[in-house]
Amino acid sequence: MVVTSTLTAAAGTGRPRSVTVLGSTGSVGCNTVELLAASPGHYEVEALVANRNVERLAQQARQLRARLAVVADSACYGALKDALAGTGIAVAAGPEAVVEAAQRPADWVMAAIVGAAGLESALAAVRRGAMVGLANKECLVCAGALMMAEVRRHGATLLPVDSEHNAIFQVLDTRQPEAVSRLILTASGGPFRTWTRAQMAAATPAQAVAHPNWSMGAKISVDSASMMNKGLELIEAHHLFAMPEARIDVLVHPQSVVHSLVEYVDGSVLAQLGTPDMRTPIAVALGWPRRIPTPGARLDLVSAARLEFQAPDPERFPALRLARQALQSGGAAPTVLNAANERAVQGFLDGRIGFLDIERVVETALTELPHGPLQTLDDVRQADRDARRHADAQISGLSSGS
Repeated sequence: MVVTSTLTAAAGTGRPRSVTVLGSTGSVGCNTVELLAASPGHYEVEALVANRNVERLAQQARQLRARLAVVADSACYGALKDALAGTGIAVAAGPEAVVEAAQRPADWVMAAIVGAAGLESALAAVRRGAMVGLANKECLVCAGALMMAEVRRHGATLLPVDSEHNAIFQVLDTRQPEAVSRLILTASGGPFRTWTRAQMAAATPAQAVAHPNWSMGAKISVDSASMMNKGLELIEAHHLFAMPEARIDVLVHPQSVVHSLVEYVDGSVLAQLGTPDMRTPIAVALGWPRRIPTPGARLDLVSAARLEFQAPDPERFPALRLARQALQSGGAAPTVLNAANERAVQGFLDGRIGFLDIERVVETALTELPHGPLQTLDDVRQADRDARRHADAQISGLSSGS
């Protein structure tokens, strides 16, 4: 069982840890920036990367005295350059600049660009042997075997930031992989946990993104509502922890206090608990192998009073079945699953299809597209493109009523 290639510590060198944040203006990125700002003198920011939110990126770059600020959308270059004029902060733009930012010599890289778009920059950081805080589960869903092979080849360290995988990371005994019986991922159940299929069919984007426990971006919030997020996390856990799909379970836990569990062969079950605050798993990865303080509220079990657990309902939430099916099929199937889901979620957020159409688009893509082996990154790109085209054609048909 391999969580990372090697867990070699980069701390204790007597100098501030240098950091790059890929996706700094998103939910995880903003929380990371907050933790960096709260520990002046402990971190130096090499680069901050955003998609197109120039105003927030410029503010972050000035606050953290970043050496470089990059915006992925080339059309935003002029606005970013103007916003940072006179600061001495270098500015760049475009997809190539995003990858180049990941290649800069930072000790630690937060990979938090949402979706398959974050794969190339995360791989660039891995290939220079960096310590990578992985908040982008889609990297391992799209190209899990390829990415883990690169982690091993280049001696990189992969630190999971998703709260569920971070929880497992904290309680997993990697010295005794044979002692692990199963991994148990917890799921809040999302905003539609108690809804009927008929109610979900009429759900609006505003209802889908209103998560009861977590503050997240729109895409991941919709994935939580459909439970596809848990399906993607199941695939991620398979690659991160070298655990067979059949030994990864999911429990619905509405309070989001127990973030995941590891069951051992002697019957012991170890869990990591905490408030639903992404700053905790980010801090675990950012400070690793040390613990660093966070400003979040502490868990009060007396106030929590009651912790509930339920089996997921496969009839109302088929996304878990689709994710297991993709993982069992192997090859390009997980890549197809992710790409079709990304396009379907965007179609729903844009008001072009209904909430339940998301799973239909994904299942049709999985059924109709080939699942050949992925030997290279080009194979991943091609499978991703094919799945997006297939999903877009379905969405066009659904939105036109045909």
